Amino acid sequence: MDLTQGTLEEKNNRAKKMMLWFGIVSLIMSFAGWTSAFIVSSSRPDWLSDFQLPNAFIISTVIIVISSITFILAKKALKKENRQATTLWLLTTLVLGIAFISCQFMGFQQIIDLGYNFTGPTSNVTMSYIYLIAIVHILHVVVGLVCLLVVIYNHFKQKYNPSKMLGFELAATFWHFIDILWVYLFLFLYFAK
Repeated sequence: MDLTQGTLEEKNNRAKKMMLWFGIVSLIMSFAGWTSAFIVSSSRPDWLSDFQLPNAFIISTVIIVISSITFILAKKALKKENRQATTLWLLTTLVLGIAFISCQFMGFQQIIDLGYNFTGPTSNVTMSYIYLIAIVHILHVVVGLVCLLVVIYNHFKQKYNPSKMLGFELAATFWHFIDILWVYLFLFLYFAK
């Protein structure tokens, strides 16, 4: 495919998609670095090998997977020009994203209740890694929520239709990425003890 071909709008759309993928690849590299450091650090004498992930993390995993499904349903509804269903599914995705973050903070509280803080005398390197990985992921979910709010705003302004939905697709791609990323992180933390 010759990337110099096409209208100016097609070239801009390709450039925006490519920039998103560059960002996603850089995030993958960052989280790969943190999970690698987690594995390397597991040989430390003070490493907890028998820790349990908080139940709230399990619930948040289910929530974020469902949120990806609702975003897919919103996209399908938009392609069918069903504005009401699109609005419903977008708002549901937003609520689920907020619920995910709330569950994550409940998980942090469960870790604190076990006696482990992020830093200080009651901290542990294992739990500090879990805090770090989860908090950085939460920050990316917040970015995803901001993107989702922009999509909802543009949807209400009727800027999307089946032939013009680049912003919608970019936000959906990022949302699905942070969903898949959390599933990977959860499974990694669950099995990499």
